[in-house]
Amino acid sequence: MKLLAIEVGQFGSYYNSRYEQVEAYGVDLFVLSGVAESDHWKAGRFFISHSMNIDDLVRHATQLHQDFRFDGVFTFAENSVIATSVIANALSLPAISVDAAVKSRNKIFMREAHRKAGAPHPDFCMTPALDDALLAADKLGYPVILKPTLGSASQFVYKVNSAQELTDVFPRALIGISEMSQFRNEGITDVLGPNSLLVESYLNGREFLIEAFTWDGVTVLGSVVDRVTLEGNAFDDDVHHAPTSLTAEELQLVHQAVHSGALSQGLERSVMHAEIRFHNGKPYIIEIAARPGGGGLDFMARISSDYCPIKALTDVTSGKKPAYRVYAPSGRHTFALCLISSAGIIDTISVPTNITADPSTFMLKITASVGDVIKRPPSGNDIVGFLGVMGDSLAETESKAIRYSQQVTVVTR
Repeated sequence: MKLLAIEVGQFGSYYNSRYEQVEAYGVDLFVLSGVAESDHWKAGRFFISHSMNIDDLVRHATQLHQDFRFDGVFTFAENSVIATSVIANALSLPAISVDAAVKSRNKIFMREAHRKAGAPHPDFCMTPALDDALLAADKLGYPVILKPTLGSASQFVYKVNSAQELTDVFPRALIGISEMSQFRNEGITDVLGPNSLLVESYLNGREFLIEAFTWDGVTVLGSVVDRVTLEGNAFDDDVHHAPTSLTAEELQLVHQAVHSGALSQGLERSVMHAEIRFHNGKPYIIEIAARPGGGGLDFMARISSDYCPIKALTDVTSGKKPAYRVYAPSGRHTFALCLISSAGIIDTISVPTNITADPSTFMLKITASVGDVIKRPPSGNDIVGFLGVMGDSLAETESKAIRYSQQVTVVTR
């Protein structure tokens, strides 16, 4: 089986470990980038279009398809979801519709689809200017959430408690959303929709991250992960535990929410990364992305529920229904967190060998390098990497993960 991965704008070698997981399932993997700084994949299987324009990407992919005859096209990158759909449809390969891709990428279109179909969602209003945001916040009532329509990785997402806070943070967010690497590496297409800001009502309960797939009207939850920490004014995608602590009844409500969201976004055959947050005892959709989740969520899924989002992706991409039927915890616990440093330029990164030598460390991924600039809220939401450990209980894994994270030393200036 031959699959083509799309990275409109290259994120270094960030996705290589997941590409290797795809290959482990017997896939011959090719990668097409619109723009790239280096050949980060295998010789003869990595191609650069030198353009982020969707027409140029389609032409390049069409030529590659004539040469290699792909069985499917996929992406791990949020900013490449729309381009992937356009390319796969142009090659007549299994794909979600371009309309579904747009509704799964641009949050204003996603919210409008949820509202039209009656899927549970927070109240919202698009706010391209500060005055719009202030009016929306007054209507919804503080606290509110300010977020980008084309966001990713919780960048420039804020919990705002007052008009003064909103006045302070809005200009930073408005400038920042156009400087985000995810937006600057987005495919150039006229269907993308507005790059703007939303104000949403605040959901006061716990948050959960779900890996799932939908196939011909049936939605299957594969992994459910608890977000452990409570955020301050900025949202760090930081600390998670699996298997979930949700009851069977709560899981059923979550399943219904994810299913209704998938239908409203037009996802017929797709893997999904869903984020759900409770409010007054009921689940609401934060987002449903038409791709697997990032960070270490694939590791957590395999360990805690015997579900592999990567295998599900290769199946769906090639037109095959995944075999996984229903979410079932394996009994193994996982605890994962983002490695976060102070803002500045990285001088050194030090990782003790006791962490890498511990067999319970299932993930240690350093994504930053010496010399990189780290931006922290309110200016950005950069991280140094990811750390995850597994064990027999929440208490055991939480204690070890936090202890290990404190031993990773990052010096910035």
